[in-house]
Amino acid sequence: MLAIPSYYRDTGMPLDPKDKSLGAFDVEALRFHMRPQPGKLALAPTKPMATQRDLALAYSPGVAAPVRAIAEDPDSVYDYTSKGNMVAVVSNGTAILGLGDLGPAASKPVMEGKAVLFKRFADIDAFDVEVEYTDPDQFIECVRGFGNSFGGINLEDIKAPECFEIERRLRDELDIPVFHDDQHGTAIIAAAGLINACDITGRKLEDLKVVLCGAGAAGLSVLELIKSIGVRDENTTVVDIDGVVYSGRPGLHERLARHAVETDKRTLIEACEGADCLLGLSAAGVFTKEIVASLAKDPIIFAMANPTPEITPEEVKHVRDDAIMATGRSDYPNQVNNVLGFPYIFRGALDVRARTINEDMKVAAARALAALAREDVPDEVSEAYGGDRLQYGRNYIIPTPFDPRLIHWIPPFVAEAAVKSGVARRPIDDVEAYRHRLARRLDPSASMQQRVTTAIRKAPRRIVFAEGEEPAVIRAAYAFESQGLGKAILVAREDVARANMRELGLPDDALEICNARLSEHNADYADFLYSKLQRQGFLRRDVQRRVNNDRNIFSACMLKMGHADGMVTGVTRHSNVVMRDVRLVLDPLEGGRAVGVAAAIANGRTFLMGDVSVTEFPDAEGLAEIAIATAKATRRFKVEPHLAFLSYSSFGNPPGERTEKIQEAVRILDSMGVDFEYEGEMAADVALDLNHHELYPFSRLSEPANVLIMPAVHSASIALRLLKAAGGATVIGPMLVGLEKPVQIARLGANVTDIVNLASIAAYDLNKEDS
Repeated sequence: MLAIPSYYRDTGMPLDPKDKSLGAFDVEALRFHMRPQPGKLALAPTKPMATQRDLALAYSPGVAAPVRAIAEDPDSVYDYTSKGNMVAVVSNGTAILGLGDLGPAASKPVMEGKAVLFKRFADIDAFDVEVEYTDPDQFIECVRGFGNSFGGINLEDIKAPECFEIERRLRDELDIPVFHDDQHGTAIIAAAGLINACDITGRKLEDLKVVLCGAGAAGLSVLELIKSIGVRDENTTVVDIDGVVYSGRPGLHERLARHAVETDKRTLIEACEGADCLLGLSAAGVFTKEIVASLAKDPIIFAMANPTPEITPEEVKHVRDDAIMATGRSDYPNQVNNVLGFPYIFRGALDVRARTINEDMKVAAARALAALAREDVPDEVSEAYGGDRLQYGRNYIIPTPFDPRLIHWIPPFVAEAAVKSGVARRPIDDVEAYRHRLARRLDPSASMQQRVTTAIRKAPRRIVFAEGEEPAVIRAAYAFESQGLGKAILVAREDVARANMRELGLPDDALEICNARLSEHNADYADFLYSKLQRQGFLRRDVQRRVNNDRNIFSACMLKMGHADGMVTGVTRHSNVVMRDVRLVLDPLEGGRAVGVAAAIANGRTFLMGDVSVTEFPDAEGLAEIAIATAKATRRFKVEPHLAFLSYSSFGNPPGERTEKIQEAVRILDSMGVDFEYEGEMAADVALDLNHHELYPFSRLSEPANVLIMPAVHSASIALRLLKAAGGATVIGPMLVGLEKPVQIARLGANVTDIVNLASIAAYDLNKEDS
């Protein structure tokens, strides 16, 4: 089995490149799951636990009050506990992904991953439960025993046909939603795509002739759901590993037998002759070009086997160009991805305290997804997926998984279906207010990072990793390039870098290496730098030595001369030293200055702060320039700036000489006529108070501030560290803006993820004018 040997794990020794079982991506995945702490889940309290009184309220004696209330009214458990936002992800590991029956312990990383997706996409607290039993009766008895502790049960990676009985009986015996995502998740997404494919090709569902290849749990659920939305029984044919499922065929289990039809066809190629739609949930390569050619005009082909589909879009295109294709792959249009379904279906079910997830709710989810694909796609969604304009049509029949509208679009339809079908414990009184509440659940840090990483895939940039001999930097550069984020260039000595690559289990030629001393551009860089610095006390030999030996200077010269597009550094040197070196080569943008900007996400609110790393004590003019640069970076993240200059005083009270420069900075912005909201000086609590107009009706901020300009670097650093350590904030940055070329400086000793994120920021270029 694949694992990092204990002597690597315990000592941190470099991996043996001769160990062929450890591919580079596998190693990265194992490290990801191991460090800084094992696993992907942790528990965080939702109530303060700082004082004796807090503890008394949370436990004895205070906990007795909700205990008595629940005993009198069992449904009030939703009011006094976390049940209403908790889902158990349950498996016995008998069908883990495409790996087979590897047991419950081996399924735990997958179940933790599923729980993370619940939280990331729908703000649902999910917990993995791995059950030791493979016998259906024992499994059911076990889950029935703890099931009602949760608001819902998501069954996962349980083999067929046992999974059918397990889900059916648990749905009957528990008073909460039970949902086998391997079956119904795929079905809902495929049904949504099918609705739109029929619309585009001018077909009616009731006339559609469908062939299903693959009669496992997912395949049969797809078939049953599309029948629920209008496809007729007599127009469907199922093909499994033994051929066509025809009436009277021996050996069919009960669920499969329900879909047997009267036909003399016995093979897949026979069944597909003249069919309108071919659904694949089988295995790679099953659909031949002959099969594709035999389908009707404008065929609908959903090749959903993972990771390799039954046939690729390129292979279909070679045969005919009138097909509408969908796969399970993210690198092709129309991805059938379960993450479009299960988080939002459970969100809607939990919010009305549903007793089950019924067919009406699944149909509602499928129709809602189909409807969303027909809506005008906002620019930020298109940009997050490479910048190409997404528009309803053959290549866009299913919404994309990171569409931020999903969280407030799908759950209301599911919730309303639950109410109308009588399985909801409470109604949604105001659907529009419910949509607004759902929109606020979206994780802003994930959206921000996703926008950056996906946008840069459209036009990959060349990013220089200046400290290219460092193992962490090499790993980051490899991850950056292998994820399709851009072209990575290591500045390093070839022999050292290649030796470290081998130690990391990477091929010698995995990355481009540029040796500063041996570069063909070395003399040009020295000439340029000498012309820039000759009147600042530098001799020619001083400049040549720096170009040869200082990788930050050499890398910055690559940017200046157009041989790279961005740069990341700082892992081995303090940021002030790096900044000094880079500034010898690169100047600030005209009329501006270099500024360190950080994003902090806390309690559902996102703030951008500047300057957090460059100018220790800016004067009034400097504060105005910092404000302009930070507002520009804010807009680059698709956020409209509402900017506040922070101080210990608010609008002159208490007075002090340090507030005068802030007031002067406001006057400078007044004279410039900038096109964003700003105000100051203001105390932090005033700037963030929605109702601060009651005391200060003259304030120009129409909303609480989301851009905070700090009076000095030390106050910015203190505020960021307090937000992160005491407030649990997520902090992104510092991100450097304002230089003529994109440079990002990592913290000393930064990890691989930090370096990759900053390389992505460099490629995104926060100096770029937003359009």
